[in-house]
Order: sequence, then structure tokens, then C-alpha cells
Amino acid sequence: MDSLEPQERTVIVEAQVTINGSRAAIWAAITDIVNAPEIMSGIENTEIVDKPATGLVGLRWRETRILFGKSATAEKWITDAAENAFYKTRAVDRGFVFLSTMSISESSGGITLTSLHEFKPQGIVARLQSIPMFLFKGVAKKAILQDLNDIKSAVERI
Repeated sequence: MDSLEPQERTVIVEAQVTINGSRAAIWAAITDIVNAPEIMSGIENTEIVDKPATGLVGLRWRETRILFGKSATAEKWITDAAENAFYKTRAVDRGFVFLSTMSISESSGGITLTSLHEFKPQGIVARLQSIPMFLFKGVAKKAILQDLNDIKSAVERI
């Protein structure tokens, strides 16, 4: 088996948090892309690039975050969504495809917000660069958990 197969290099990071709030309040917080920098401390800026006439699918924006101490901007877009349930985004940068899903679920313990991220190298150079990606996993999980806890704080303040 070829050790550089893309599926072997895909990095998946998932985190979740239980929030004391309604599905609608959580949905409102996670879909407020314009005000995301006020909600999530890891986001410096967002700029809407394209807004669909209705719904979320097709919403495209540039998001600037601090990564490894430096500002990094990526253009993201929503590829699929179901109101008060989930949305999926896609971004492409430096030979990688970044897929993420934000989903809201209910159980006896309350309402859970889950954030799942996949980092997929495209092409041989990106695959070679992805070899140390397992080291990035811990940094990514910490950032995702910070986003989720920031959303939790925002919703629970309402």
C-alpha cells in the first residue's frame, strides 16, 4: 500500500460542548458569521464575499484567525445546512481542503454543539507536507474547543 495515500493523511479533529440554551439560540450564534469575531476570540475578522438570496448554502466569507501567532485568512463557504441542526463548510488553501461541520444535537444531558474538522491534502506536495499534521491535531483541537466554549459563553449570557 502506498504510504502517501490521501485517506491516510486526512486529519480529523472533533470537539463538543454541552450548552445551556435553546437550539435556536445556539443556531443564531453559530450562523452569525458577520459578528463571529465578537463571539469567538480566535477570529480576528470576517468579511462576507457572497450572500445567497435565501438560506445559508452558498454563503461565502473570508475569515482571519491567529494561527501559530500570525494572522491567517481563508475563504470559506457553506456547502450544506439544515436550520437549527447543522451546517458544513469548505475552504481550500495551500494544497489542502478543509471541511468542517457544526452540528446541534439533543440528549437527556442537554444540547450539544459538535465541531468536526477534516484536513485533506491534495496532490503529492501537500501529502508530503501533511506528514507532520498529527502534531497539528492538538493545536487544532485546542482552538476548536476555545471556539465552542466562546459560543457556549455567548449563548448562556443571553
